[in-house]
Amino acid sequence: MNRPIDFYFDFSSPYAYCASTRIDALGAEFGREVDWHPILLGPVFKQMGVAPLVDVPIKGQYALHDFARTAALFDIPYSHPERFPVATIGAARAMLWIDAQHGPAKAREFAHAVYRAYFAEGRDISQPEVVLAEARGVGLDAEALAQGMQQDDIKAALKSGIEAATARGVFGAPFIFIDDEPFWGFDRFDYIRKWLQRREQGAAT
Repeated sequence: MNRPIDFYFDFSSPYAYCASTRIDALGAEFGREVDWHPILLGPVFKQMGVAPLVDVPIKGQYALHDFARTAALFDIPYSHPERFPVATIGAARAMLWIDAQHGPAKAREFAHAVYRAYFAEGRDISQPEVVLAEARGVGLDAEALAQGMQQDDIKAALKSGIEAATARGVFGAPFIFIDDEPFWGFDRFDYIRKWLQRREQGAAT
């Protein structure tokens, strides 16, 4: 059986948002499940000693233009948030709790709702009430989630997940591993297809 695709993402990443709308379909093309791993880019950037992309002179302006252009080229609803980037620790913890309590399918449904709220509807997902509203919108008990997000084991799971990601070589989002082969960026989806096709062809010979 094929190993799952590992998809690392931060809820504040426009490119990860774009990837989130296509990653499961990409996996389905090759008969693979996708494991979604929420991370926080802040600690990753701190460890590397780099600034967020939009804060880099010259390159940051290009990135702001490219976020919207990328979404438009793939017909993905996008409106650049008024507050950007924002802290997404609450959304990440919420997803981990939902996954643990309700399974990965419901966790992905929640992730899609949070991404739409931020990048299509302009809602500030750093605010707990927004995260809980999106959870309620996909049929979850917001009160239970509010308590679950504060559990020590959920906090520890997010921290250890980020540490495991950086130990594996994750330095941005989206970051994708297929059989331990790393790919960084939504623009690497065609690379992934070609790589997987060659793997399949090699296995067939």
